[in-house]
Amino acid sequence: MKIAIASGKGGTGKTTLSVNLASYLSETFNVTLIDLDVEEPNAGLFLNGKKILSEEKFKMIPEWVKDKCTLCGICQEVCNFHAVIQLGTMILVFPELCHSCYACSELCPVDALPAKQKKIGDLTHYKINKLNFIESKLTIGEEQAVPLIKQTVEYVDSHFKDQIKIYDSPPGTSCPVIESVKGADFVILVTEPTPFGLNDLKLAVETVRELNKKFGAVINRFGAGNNEVIDYCKKENIPVLAKIPDKKEIAELYSKGHLLYKEIPEVLNELEKIKTFIFNEVKGGVK
Repeated sequence: MKIAIASGKGGTGKTTLSVNLASYLSETFNVTLIDLDVEEPNAGLFLNGKKILSEEKFKMIPEWVKDKCTLCGICQEVCNFHAVIQLGTMILVFPELCHSCYACSELCPVDALPAKQKKIGDLTHYKINKLNFIESKLTIGEEQAVPLIKQTVEYVDSHFKDQIKIYDSPPGTSCPVIESVKGADFVILVTEPTPFGLNDLKLAVETVRELNKKFGAVINRFGAGNNEVIDYCKKENIPVLAKIPDKKEIAELYSKGHLLYKEIPEVLNELEKIKTFIFNEVKGGVK
């Protein structure tokens, strides 16, 4: 069972929900938590586990071999991302634009653009009792998060079969989010009862509907703001799985890196509601 936790914008409490839900479920079940916000992973701030594995991740980038090149121009023609251009008697490769599609390398008639490894980030695997925690971190200056997210998901799929998998997705609705949620059985959209929260929830709802994913909402900081998010969810028939209260104690515990459900009963009650929904409404539909 794969559960993706996403949000239309940053700062709504997506990571807060991910780490607390994963830790709570791991008290009973085998759970894998995957931090796919590779540009700024922070789920590890709340977990103290034993490092199991650490490995570098790479993507393949073409490297121009001048002595072989005949300047036929095919590489520039076939690159849809303008990562390879011909400038006079030179071929220039822009690694930041390259999507590792291999078109230029495979179609070059004289093998003048062989693909070489370029490091894009690091993957680390931790273990905390029944909880496996996977964190990937993009190399500073690297432009594209999607290749690292894809490799992280592949690592999880190959190592963890019969487990509950919780994906802490990047914020927003762009390509990294699509890559993070496209394989999920269910998506939890975290929002807050503010005009900004409602606006970005609408964007997130539009995205997951386009992906044909089942989803529900969790309202964080419930009690602040207004009721527009609740009204919107009712109008759109979006199930509200839980309402995490707006409490000063939550902010204080979060700032110290503590798990909320262990110290705040209201949070524990809301996690229990999410657990009940997942097992009653989601697990039965997962093949």
